[in-house]
Amino acid sequence: MALTFYWYPNCGTCKKAKSWLEANDIAFEPVHIVEHPPSKEVLQELYQKSGLELKKFFNTSGKKYRELGIKDKIPTATEEELLQLLASDGMLIKRPIVTDGTKVTVGFKEDQFEEAWKS
Repeated sequence: MALTFYWYPNCGTCKKAKSWLEANDIAFEPVHIVEHPPSKEVLQELYQKSGLELKKFFNTSGKKYRELGIKDKIPTATEEELLQLLASDGMLIKRPIVTDGTKVTVGFKEDQFEEAWKS
């Protein structure tokens, strides 16, 4: 089964991840995260399967993140509010997000990809 690869084509990290998947002959279905951001329900599922804290799903280096002052909102916001915020704008989501429906990786670290996707 092909992986789902949520990415932003202008993102350098996404380009590295895409190159790694292609170099390792791993099939994937690209999804433009800004044009087709995952829904709140999809994000909740990704978050639960990832084992990561929800704040790890935020693109903390993004302009929107800083403009909206999200860093200050995270400590007091509910999970529901954070998921709603993420679903509202693909630029707020850390990328790439890769999933096979069971496992989920957020961002790109080669060793993490080796472990998760090269089995």
